[in-house]
Amino acid sequence: MQVGTGKSILNGIAIGKLKIYKKKDTVISAAEVADTAAEVARFEDARAKAIDQQTALYEKALAEAGEDIAEVFNIHAMMLDDDDFVDAIKEIINGQRKCAEYAVKTAGDNQAAVFAAMDDPYLQARSADVIDIAQAILDILQGVDNATLQGTEPSILVAEDLAPSETVRMDKSLLLGFITREGSSNSHTAILARSMNIPALIQCKDIQDDWDGKMAVVDGYNACVYVDPTPDLLKSLKKRQQEDQKKQALLQELKGKPNTTLDGKTINVFANIGGMSDVGAVQQNDAGGVGLFRTEFVYLNCKDFPTEDYQFEAYKQVLESLAPRKVVVRTCDIGADKTVDYMKLDHEENPALGYRAIRICLTRKDFFKTQLRALLRASAYGNMSIMFPMITSLRELQDAKAVLDECRAELRAEGKKFDEKLEVGTMIETPAAVLIADELAEECDFFSIGTNDLTQYTLAIDRQNPKLDAFYDPHHPAVLRMIQMVVENAHKAGIWAGICGELGADQTLTRRFLAMGVDELSMSPGSILPVRKIILETDVTKERENNNLC
Repeated sequence: MQVGTGKSILNGIAIGKLKIYKKKDTVISAAEVADTAAEVARFEDARAKAIDQQTALYEKALAEAGEDIAEVFNIHAMMLDDDDFVDAIKEIINGQRKCAEYAVKTAGDNQAAVFAAMDDPYLQARSADVIDIAQAILDILQGVDNATLQGTEPSILVAEDLAPSETVRMDKSLLLGFITREGSSNSHTAILARSMNIPALIQCKDIQDDWDGKMAVVDGYNACVYVDPTPDLLKSLKKRQQEDQKKQALLQELKGKPNTTLDGKTINVFANIGGMSDVGAVQQNDAGGVGLFRTEFVYLNCKDFPTEDYQFEAYKQVLESLAPRKVVVRTCDIGADKTVDYMKLDHEENPALGYRAIRICLTRKDFFKTQLRALLRASAYGNMSIMFPMITSLRELQDAKAVLDECRAELRAEGKKFDEKLEVGTMIETPAAVLIADELAEECDFFSIGTNDLTQYTLAIDRQNPKLDAFYDPHHPAVLRMIQMVVENAHKAGIWAGICGELGADQTLTRRFLAMGVDELSMSPGSILPVRKIILETDVTKERENNNLC
């Protein structure tokens, strides 16, 4: 048995024979051509056919994966109409007297390199889209038909990489999963795989040519592939696959249903995300919105302070992709276990109690304003709410709101649009915030309870210390009482209260939270449908009686 490791795109099991997906090598001449006008005409004809292809792929993706995913092919069609791209190709044909194939390949590689050099992982992944559309034109110019590469039997495809168009073109009844040597979790191919529930392993450097035709199992849970698995392992993984299929079949029936209890109580079930790469999972799992957008990942993915425009684009992409769903954005929570070198934060003996989150923002005002301006500008492109983390006093919340108001005034003066009615909330993640929740509620539009930090601060336990796992009890009565206090104070003030920490996905507490009156639960996307199932089966009135909350 051989074991290959990589990066998993989707938790799941794929079992079947491996099929090496390998394109034929084609030669592109670099020789000068006599008739450049003819080459331009060949290019324009191929480009028109490629646009028609993208339109057809849009329709196919729309039927198989939904509108949000299909939109990539509309974008591809627009890229094929991009003046800069088209002009670059024609310039190579006319200026260098090269054939259409050479010009398309060169211009495509050049533009792809520009995207690949960018710092943003999402934009980096767009280099694959450029290569995809260039290849579409090349295939038409060279008369290449890739339809036979998939084979005629159900299989797990193995390739160097797969373009979005290749993934959509495939016969899904024959595609059990795929493994690629290259690839990105932010690529449209990865997003397509997640949306179409195809187990996939990328960045698997262990791929061998002799795998072709061998039995294998892609284990998305452990990010590996077993080639020629042992009978016992194969039996075990088949059982896991069958269990997954049963669960998925039941859960898929819940898509589109409201999160309403037996006695008519409706609750929002949202997703926690770190950026654009998570949007596909939000859509796939039918989240009502985003309850926690961890913006610190924008900072963690950069080698230097991200600019206002850079942040604006990152936030705008998420908001546009998810509109009209609500996206609750947490301002930068750098510090503690999340640090970046360029901020030059001092070493601290106990960073969880140190210089982090709102404390950094309020003492580095320019840093804070850069993010707030970017967020406000992005708010014009979707349904955004902003919340401040690690609030421990009324003054901190008021000071943060004052900086936000300052940014609003600047943008108005500059004539830049933003959502004037944007909700502003507070994270409740310290005992101090819980005890003054009545005062905080008068200064904001909502509460979001960060149960991870609230638990560690309440129990005086470092949640990063594995030696303390036995003592770390998020179900501790003190933690649950604090959650109840926060919800009650929120409702007295007429604002909503949600949970965005790990407890939001804790199915053993879902009914308890409903009884408490929690208005929103935010969690990892994969937990949404299982939690919805519990909500639909719950009678809140009875749960309140059972928990003495009447």
